[in-house]
Amino acid sequence: MIYYNKLINKSIKNVKPSGIRKFFSIAEEMENVISLGVGEPDFLTPWHIRETAIDYLDKGATRYTANAGMISLREEISAFYERKYKITYNPKNEILVTVGGSEGIDMAVRTLISHGDDVLVVEPSFVCYKPIIETCGGNVTVISAKEENNFKITPQEIENAVNENTKMIILPFPNNPTGAVMRKSELEAISKTIIKHNLIVLSDEIYSELTYGGTPHCTIASLPGMKERTVVINGFSKTYSMTGWRLGYALAPAPIIEQMTKLHQFAIMSAPTNSQYAAIDALKFGDNDIAKMRDDYDMRRKYVVKRFNEIGLKCFEPEGAFYVFPCIKSTGLSSEEFCEKLIYSKKVAVVPGNAFGECGEGYIRVSYCYSIDNLKKAIDRIEEFINQINFC
Repeated sequence: MIYYNKLINKSIKNVKPSGIRKFFSIAEEMENVISLGVGEPDFLTPWHIRETAIDYLDKGATRYTANAGMISLREEISAFYERKYKITYNPKNEILVTVGGSEGIDMAVRTLISHGDDVLVVEPSFVCYKPIIETCGGNVTVISAKEENNFKITPQEIENAVNENTKMIILPFPNNPTGAVMRKSELEAISKTIIKHNLIVLSDEIYSELTYGGTPHCTIASLPGMKERTVVINGFSKTYSMTGWRLGYALAPAPIIEQMTKLHQFAIMSAPTNSQYAAIDALKFGDNDIAKMRDDYDMRRKYVVKRFNEIGLKCFEPEGAFYVFPCIKSTGLSSEEFCEKLIYSKKVAVVPGNAFGECGEGYIRVSYCYSIDNLKKAIDRIEEFINQINFC
């Protein structure tokens, strides 16, 4: 008999499953559920991008590419960052094309974090950072972003969290799940503390193009002294509604990209060829698509924030991404209790805030990348649910 318990890597076994998946699984087994839980655009990938992919498939462009990605794609990524953010990356040795942004995060952490290294992780945030760090033998120190600070972090909070083993800080802005954005002046303030303590930055900018209010996204890598100590992660999933194409990229100094590419080479080989051709078209001709989707999200954002505040769930107004993070403490329920009772009684699926870190307790994450009709129906049901709680 094989005792699998003894065979499985303990660091993998000790990783807790994603707190998001539980409610996806419940929703899949129920009828007439309105799910506001998935962080996936409801738009189709723009036709010109799909058409390019179809054309290259028809031509038989189905072979492996270079491990780091097609040089023509890396050149377009470089041009995009120079055009948008006024920062230059050498496409030959400072860019790695990955299988989604998630692989880029994994490659970066595994390349840079060794046993005993400490990483500062801003929470609430995307669920993958902590498990990847821990499987590398690293330690996590959480910086809890607070609602009273608009879920942003301050230089003093970094200062208070740093210890002698701290090597990296992960900055997830625009933020999933809160929608918080760190503006240029705020990034300039924390960059001084980061440089002071000689930290490497992993800047997850997957929602960079979904920033509202007229002020464009600023990448921390563009600030003085920061490019040489920053790994930027970005991709095509959120910006161009290309989640299933599984394509992302990492931007970093050449010595870091060299080692990330080596790891990527052995683990993956190369990102999907057809997706890379599609991504070239997206970068060249997709600016109008981004603007249209962003405008639509912005309309939904304003509606959802207004409705949640009207029904008595205080809701911070997000400046980026496509999530709101309303506070449910007034109901007297924990985040998980709220989500479980809501899905079973009203057939609306949302995600408990503590899935994104303990400091997310007392909140829920609601995605607004759904039709306005579904958003209206869902919030009406949530209002009914709250009224029933208050009545009881």
